[in-house]
Amino acid sequence: MIDSLKDSGFGVGPVCRVLGWSESAYYARKKRPKSARRLRDEQLTPLIEQVHAESGGTYGARRITHALRRKGVEVARCTVERLMRELGLEGVIRGQRRRTTVPEPSAPRPPDLVDRDFTASRPDQLWVADMTYVRTWSGWVYVAFVLDVYSRMIVGWQVANHMRTELPLDALEMALWRRRIKKDSGLIHHSDRGSQYVSIRYTDRLAEIGAAASVGSVADSYDNAMAEALNGTFKAELIEMQGPWKDVDQVERAIFQWVTSYNEETPPFRTRLRATGRARASLLAETEANPAVRLKQDHRTLRNSGQLTVGGLVWLGLSGYFTDDIDRAGGHIPVLALAAYVLLGTGLAGADTGRHN
Repeated sequence: MIDSLKDSGFGVGPVCRVLGWSESAYYARKKRPKSARRLRDEQLTPLIEQVHAESGGTYGARRITHALRRKGVEVARCTVERLMRELGLEGVIRGQRRRTTVPEPSAPRPPDLVDRDFTASRPDQLWVADMTYVRTWSGWVYVAFVLDVYSRMIVGWQVANHMRTELPLDALEMALWRRRIKKDSGLIHHSDRGSQYVSIRYTDRLAEIGAAASVGSVADSYDNAMAEALNGTFKAELIEMQGPWKDVDQVERAIFQWVTSYNEETPPFRTRLRATGRARASLLAETEANPAVRLKQDHRTLRNSGQLTVGGLVWLGLSGYFTDDIDRAGGHIPVLALAAYVLLGTGLAGADTGRHN
């Protein structure tokens, strides 16, 4: 570095003072003879560059090492790897991943409102969006998903043979239509910093519905971890299991079936992970509309809290007597039968508590 600055007209003394080095140490190093490793590196560097160029820039450290040995140059692979790093050379990567996140430096970047906290207290409070790719015989196919964080359900998706803004925008439009999102609903839309998601058309559409745009950083999957996890599940459950794929039409038909299965026929392990808004809403509606369910809920709450008193029994009995649809078969449950059921449950619970005490 000092030599290059010296050739540019700078003095050695001022450069050493800026760098915090000793000027005498610089001249001592200049007079010191080169080490054996330094001499060896100077011999290997042009050979490595030559083999790499002859391979069309495809050879990595392993193949360059073999090529040098075939030419009679004995060299360790770690030495080739070190010199290639210093030269900025690398081989071609087989099956290299396609880039779906292409940042747009000139576009304004919305703040990260999520900060890796992928939780929500209600449906349609937080959506995460991302794109992925599928290799087919006719070329690359790209898929955009929109996922509701609260229910873990895919609310929008789209397939295309391009990565233009229309792809994620169509997925967003599907989500808005399916969930009937109204203006100023408090929705937060989170994505990576891909040029499609920070484009004028996409951000304007979010502004029209009053949704807050949230954007993570580039090349950091943790900032959009939930959407990345969905892409991984999509690849593992569908793309890798049912491939190879012919064209975009075949992929689109398969995704339609997979999304339906993902949202509706949820396996047990995924059911435990998602507290769906649909399940909560249906349980609340059933509890409010069906007095029998509400009665059982009240009894369970009182018994678990240890506050089931005589007054509570009388209230439960009267509630059961005046309830028209306690019995699912359409009849009535007598007060005495209900009281016996409550007393039996309370007695068993008390006996079990006494046994443990």
